[in-house]
Amino acid sequence: MDDERWARWPEPWAGTDADMRTVVGAIPREVKDGFKYDEIPWQRFPHFYGPGEEVPGCLATLASGDAEAAGRALGDLWENLHHQGSTIAVGALAVPFLLRIAAIGLPGLRADTLRLVAEIGRCQHFGDGTREGLLQVTEDPLEAEGTTMCPTNWTIQAARDAITDDLHLLFPLLPDPDPDVRSATAFVLAAATSEIARVSSTLHHRLAVEDDPVVRVSLILAIAQFAREHQDENAPSWARELWSDLGRPPEIRIGAGLAWLCLVDDPAPDELQALLADPSTDQCSDLFQRVPWIRPVDYYGSGLRRCIHQMLTLDVPGQHDGPPPF
Repeated sequence: MDDERWARWPEPWAGTDADMRTVVGAIPREVKDGFKYDEIPWQRFPHFYGPGEEVPGCLATLASGDAEAAGRALGDLWENLHHQGSTIAVGALAVPFLLRIAAIGLPGLRADTLRLVAEIGRCQHFGDGTREGLLQVTEDPLEAEGTTMCPTNWTIQAARDAITDDLHLLFPLLPDPDPDVRSATAFVLAAATSEIARVSSTLHHRLAVEDDPVVRVSLILAIAQFAREHQDENAPSWARELWSDLGRPPEIRIGAGLAWLCLVDDPAPDELQALLADPSTDQCSDLFQRVPWIRPVDYYGSGLRRCIHQMLTLDVPGQHDGPPPF
């Protein structure tokens, strides 16, 4: 073993075939569009429970017309690529194919397929509903996967770049008839790494016409996450205008209140504290539990209340594992 090379980890691995950013970025468009799984180096990157060579079989089954088998395959992919909220390198290799399957596959599995893509492209969030954590995407740059020693942040970046390369597959899903698909699409789009103006404008335009409460909250958090990472200085005033408008529906005001707290370091104004601490806010708990950002904060149905508690009291998030999505 080259001790000096390991002492300088991860820099010597950057740009090599151990760097997932390089591996995913080198996949030709025709390989992705043609589902040419045999041209992908799955064997170099194991998943949480076994060899990476198992992943294309699950992807092929998910893309099949057999709803029962496809559902089982999607459950296996969730378990193998996103065990207990963590990201594994081979998951980034699956992202381009998952996006294409979501676009053309069984409509009933579309939302959960998109959610898996988004989760592969963000850091672990179990129990974290803090102002710093709820909309956080990246991981500690020195956090590594034990199986490949590829920095987790490189894997997340690879997945996000793959999402950005395929925005043309995602934009048509924002007006999908299924609100869960629209919500999940917003979750994925928030992870894009470029085309800032286009993605932000598309999310804002969708919010202006959206009538489903869960999707509205998802769009607000997607806009806020995107703005937070890309330093949109107009976002805090936009969020404040939404939560302070008494004429807005409660889910919009509450969602915008959470977004505002994530966008600024200022203490919560009295009127925002009153809104979030009002007992009537609990009536929105079930609605918010369907928002992709909120469920991982507390799988047991109290994601909204946990977020509010952590954001208003500056609690350190507890680390607890919820049950898997399937």
